[in-house]
Amino acid sequence: MSGAFSAESRLIHAGTQRVAGQPATPPLVPASIYISAGEPRPGRGYGRESNPGWEALEQALGAVEDAEAVVFASGQAASMALMLALAKGRDSIVLPSDGYYGTRVLADKLRPHGAVPVHVDLQDLPAVERALAGRGARGSRGAGSSLLWTETPTNPLLRVADLARLAELAATAGAPMVTDNTVATGLLQRPLDSGATASLYSLTKSLSGHSDVIGGAVVSRDGELLAALRAWRSSGGAIPGPFEAWLALRGLKTLPLRIARQSQSALAIARHLAAHPRVAAVHYPGVTEPAAELASRQMPDGFGPLLSFEIIPDQAKAADKVVESSTLIIPATSFGGVESTWERRARWTGETAPDGLIRLSVGIEPAADLITDIDAALKTLKTLKTLDHLEVP
Repeated sequence: MSGAFSAESRLIHAGTQRVAGQPATPPLVPASIYISAGEPRPGRGYGRESNPGWEALEQALGAVEDAEAVVFASGQAASMALMLALAKGRDSIVLPSDGYYGTRVLADKLRPHGAVPVHVDLQDLPAVERALAGRGARGSRGAGSSLLWTETPTNPLLRVADLARLAELAATAGAPMVTDNTVATGLLQRPLDSGATASLYSLTKSLSGHSDVIGGAVVSRDGELLAALRAWRSSGGAIPGPFEAWLALRGLKTLPLRIARQSQSALAIARHLAAHPRVAAVHYPGVTEPAAELASRQMPDGFGPLLSFEIIPDQAKAADKVVESSTLIIPATSFGGVESTWERRARWTGETAPDGLIRLSVGIEPAADLITDIDAALKTLKTLKTLDHLEVP
């Protein structure tokens, strides 16, 4: 479809064949083989190479950032393919110190192959510059020896990094830059426009939006990288099933409506929590300084569905009590679904969250209902016997 139309319109119509008698929406094609006499059509010789459902989903995802997409069986599979494709021959992967813990696990597994994870605060630009140059404990290295892996807003602390400045630092160092854009999605933030080599997504989250599919994707304008990713996907078998691709595309069509509602509600809830006597801190780009100004510039249309907050007292038992006391919000991991979910994030091994931090994914329920549920759950802290002496307000 012509680029004259908006990304929202193009993602809705991606994969549709405007032919009389053909389905008006992309069909589910559960095929493992294709007719392939003589020279096989590129990408259609065998089911591990492609599927019409993947192609439609990739068209939709690419349309959001005016690029091309490669879909995978999971976000972790997409991350691994990116690391394998971009870290080859490089000494280090510079990672956010407060980013998604699954990425840190993958980077650690690459260590035996020569790429050493270097964790840095992405808001500290001089520190990022030093890490990319390799100055420090390991001494000086040549240009182009690092891969910069960014994430903004981060999960679960929702810290915002300056993508344009990070891209400048990466370019100076000869380092490709990857941006995990799962929290914001390509509708609220377009990392490729800021200089990123690739945008990374978990399709499991907001993009599919219904908590019923696991998938991942990489979006890029770099033809060589896209070819390498497809090769890794085929060789490694990290392919999405036809039904998963169909579900993800179906969910993606309503992303503009969902993300607008969720962003609006999340901002209202974050502001409410910031004034709550039982909340010590709120982490959300629209209310957290100094990130608010940068976030408003970088994400002018909203900040997404994810926020986190720290309760008083900062204790695992107290946070568990709050999470278990909700009537409307579902105690569960992941985020971006139409239903609101929350969890004590530090229950996961390797997570960098305080004991009393609760991560909340705001769904499409009315914000007033969610605030009622949150307030009722926070009131249960008064009845937690082991905390009576702590003067919880």
